[in-house]
Amino acid sequence: NGEAFNPQGISAAHKTLPFGTKLRVTYQGRSIVVRINDRGPFIRGRSLDLSTGAARKLGMIRAGVARVCYERI
Repeated sequence: NGEAFNPQGISAAHKTLPFGTKLRVTYQGRSIVVRINDRGPFIRGRSLDLSTGAARKLGMIRAGVARVCYERI
């Protein structure tokens, strides 16, 4: 979308959702709101790619890849 990527920011990539879409992402009882500002992930079986900052807030840095729940808000 032309926005500079900030890995420490709270954002996410999705293949089809419009840029600017907000999602509530939940992982092990923790939730945050992220904004879609990139395309991806382009790995089979994955639908959402969180920035490092978002993953850190959810407590999933060590997991690397994890199953999360998300809903459009």
